[in-house]
Amino acid sequence: MTASASGYRARLIHGGVGANLVALAIPMVVGLFAVIAFNLADVLFVARLGTAPLAAVGFTFPVALLVGSIGIGLGTGTASALARAIGEGNGQRVQRLATDAITLALLVALLLCIVGIATIDPLFRLLGAPDALLPRIHEYMEIWYLGAPFIVVPMVGNNAIRATGDARSPSAIMLFGAMVNCLLDPLLIFGLAGLPRLELKGAAIATVIARACTLLLALADLGLREHLLIRPAWSPALPSWRRILHVGLPASATNLLAPLSMAVIIAIAARFGPEVVAGVGAATRVEALALLAIMAVGASLVPFVGQNWGAGEQGRIRLAVRHSYRFSLAWGSAVWLLLLGGAPWVASLFSHDPKVAATLTHYLRLVPLGYGMQGVALLASSLFNALARPLISTALQAGRMIGLYLPLAFVGARIAGPDGLFAGITIANLAAGAIAWRAARAICDRDAPPPLPEQVGPEGAPPVGPVIGG
Repeated sequence: MTASASGYRARLIHGGVGANLVALAIPMVVGLFAVIAFNLADVLFVARLGTAPLAAVGFTFPVALLVGSIGIGLGTGTASALARAIGEGNGQRVQRLATDAITLALLVALLLCIVGIATIDPLFRLLGAPDALLPRIHEYMEIWYLGAPFIVVPMVGNNAIRATGDARSPSAIMLFGAMVNCLLDPLLIFGLAGLPRLELKGAAIATVIARACTLLLALADLGLREHLLIRPAWSPALPSWRRILHVGLPASATNLLAPLSMAVIIAIAARFGPEVVAGVGAATRVEALALLAIMAVGASLVPFVGQNWGAGEQGRIRLAVRHSYRFSLAWGSAVWLLLLGGAPWVASLFSHDPKVAATLTHYLRLVPLGYGMQGVALLASSLFNALARPLISTALQAGRMIGLYLPLAFVGARIAGPDGLFAGITIANLAAGAIAWRAARAICDRDAPPPLPEQVGPEGAPPVGPVIGG
């Protein structure tokens, strides 16, 4: 796709709604699978080092989620703003937004790197890590934090590419990064092929190298193929950052709720021993894989809804949301049935420690019961972010995490230990999905999304369009 005087071609406002979503979602499944395989490879190889290294990596998972959530939030803001600009046919704004998004992502990542390295001890003590594990956590995280720019910037870059309607290139980039990580992990962790045995440090180095590859590929695609990058400039960047952060800040806050909540879950699990922490940490990696297709559909909604909203095609948006909800319920049910019988086998892949395996098995047999409704809540969040209604998205997710997820998990753990913890999580997800479904319909039927500041005319009157329902 190349720039033209008339702007960028909106690819997603024509053709069948279902066909467009499938065309977006299938490459995203591949890309998201690559990201999850990336993380699973680390866990599987580190697990061979023993329970203590696996527990150390388990404690780092909330931090990895936190950094990733910030990148996802900025990427969501970028994709939402870019997709609407493409739908409106505003080519100059598209290039400016893409360039300024990369600059913003780099600055945020550097800040995360500095703050993260300076706060390793107090943060992980707060998470419940025992002093005996802190040296192992340092060994891993001091290197991992240095790679923060290689994590955040490609996330934003891939979302910019995806906003154009091209889901294949970002997926190929993520797949390549996962392949590099899977190749380097055993070499550096166990010292194969004549390399030194670096254990946890090797896992971190492999991660940084693989992420650096994705950064280079994303920037090359944005600049050389999509022609989305122009010369950075501070003054024009400020309006772009405002447009991106209009959605990006609330989206980041919403995404931060997940790792913060996971940090609390890890702290609760730590009361039952490092084996339970290791089991929960591994289970969350499997969970990400199980929710892969739903996450792909949610990611597909942002460019699809953004372009169609910019072009005034609200009827297509309504149909896309209906398809997405139905798919989430069907997929969640299928995953639960598969894991109900297959959980012990999955647990055996991660650990031979009986307590770790039992924790994994119990989690994977119970929590997936709520995946379908959890997906509905996630899809509703994606819908409102795409429509520049991020505060509604944040309110729904905050209600889910703070009002349901954490209280029910805490009470369940107090009553029935780890199994009660898992039951609380399941009930919270079922209730949150039902609430999000009803809330999305009520809010969308009540009023249309407000315009972004740049869409308001000289008289302050917003554009008028039909409302959208779930």
